[in-house]
Amino acid sequence: MKLLVVAVGQRMPAWAETAYDDYAKRFPPELRLELKAVKTEPRGNNKSTDSLMAAERGRIEAAVPKGARVVVLDERGDRLTTVQLAGRLKAWMHDGRDVALLIGGPDGLDPALRAAAEERLRLSDLTLPHAFVRVLLAEQLYRAWSVMVGHPYHRE
Repeated sequence: MKLLVVAVGQRMPAWAETAYDDYAKRFPPELRLELKAVKTEPRGNNKSTDSLMAAERGRIEAAVPKGARVVVLDERGDRLTTVQLAGRLKAWMHDGRDVALLIGGPDGLDPALRAAAEERLRLSDLTLPHAFVRVLLAEQLYRAWSVMVGHPYHRE
């Protein structure tokens, strides 16, 4: 199974790329973590927020594999503990489909994309920088996997 992080924004600081890559390489072969960065729609030229998010939605949808479970990261999403995320990960693995976890751009995710998602998760009640969200998501998915398999990485 593949966990695919689809994130708006292509240029991240080197520290974020290094940290994300460090967590991604820790996953076992049967549960790969991959990142697909999609282009942010250029701001300016009096474009409306709706049109910006719609353009990004098209790029996100094109990056999501057909048949994948779509999970959006959203400040209004479900609040989970690490153990609960491990349970969700286990259920996703039993389902057998790839999972696409979507991270929006500067204005967030298009409302239609959020509404169409199978699940909505929140990482924090705080507003987080996009580069940090990628790293935090990778770490939390790795932590959830470690809980699931009894690996000592996570301690209660």
